[in-house]
Amino acid sequence: MNQLEALKKMTIVVVDSGDIGSITRYTPQDATTNPTLILQAMSLSYYQDLIDESINYAKKRKGDYKTKIVHATDKIAVSLGIKVLNLISGKVSIEVDARLSFNQELCIKKANKLINMFEEEGIDRSRILIKLAATWEGIKAAEELKKNNINCNLTLLFSFIQAQACAEAGVYLISPFVGRIYDWYHERTPIIPYQYKRDPGVMSVHKIYNYYKSHGYSTIIMGASFRKKEQILGLAGCDRLTISPSLLAELQSSTDVIERKLFGAKNVIHLSRKITESDFRWIHNQDVMGVEKLSDGIRKFGDDQIKLEQVVEDRF
Repeated sequence: MNQLEALKKMTIVVVDSGDIGSITRYTPQDATTNPTLILQAMSLSYYQDLIDESINYAKKRKGDYKTKIVHATDKIAVSLGIKVLNLISGKVSIEVDARLSFNQELCIKKANKLINMFEEEGIDRSRILIKLAATWEGIKAAEELKKNNINCNLTLLFSFIQAQACAEAGVYLISPFVGRIYDWYHERTPIIPYQYKRDPGVMSVHKIYNYYKSHGYSTIIMGASFRKKEQILGLAGCDRLTISPSLLAELQSSTDVIERKLFGAKNVIHLSRKITESDFRWIHNQDVMGVEKLSDGIRKFGDDQIKLEQVVEDRF
């Protein structure tokens, strides 16, 4: 048994890619996408017709030129999502424009639009996770969307208070960014030799996992953004792990034994506390890494969304 097969026995493995070839090769239950991955996928030859189809769709919709460009990029994300869903049994995550991350109302509006576009194509909303940045506005939007059976994946999660607020809001799933946390600390104090128990990204997920399980929260924890195989193995047993094709290949090529690192809690203590907006903003503000990486992640996803719109505009 290779390490990927062994990992699948203790953790749901999700592929972090929009590449159909990778999804077919690694047979995940679920898949995640984001503007960066979609932008990469759009350079592949077999997606060119999808871009043209999305542009034709947008031209028939109401709105000015700029609005039609947005319609086209939304259609690209949905069409790519449908291609992925045809290959997996579970869910696909589709990201809301990062530039809306600080507007709860617009996050909700965009999420509803994307869900409606999937449902127009016969895809049930139960198979879609709407990705929102784990800002206060994103978390509150997810809380409202859940009332209409729209589940969300709260991404760009770096600070512990983000995880606490997501759990209290009843968010379906969170994506702690292990690799980006590691990057921030490694730039300041390199971990040499590397040990997963000294990796701040891995340890952040251990802390969240133990907190969720010991307090009975149902929110799913999906570790994300890995830089090395050892980070993944250090989280064996986590609810889910979304992994890039290159690291999936590394796992598949090794038959070394792996051990479960995360276990459910024996005793559950339910909390009655409620995090306020001011609590969230102040406590998150105290986490310098969390503040910097959340802002940086939103900017980068926003930049890639702009690049995707430019690709569409050049062919419109």
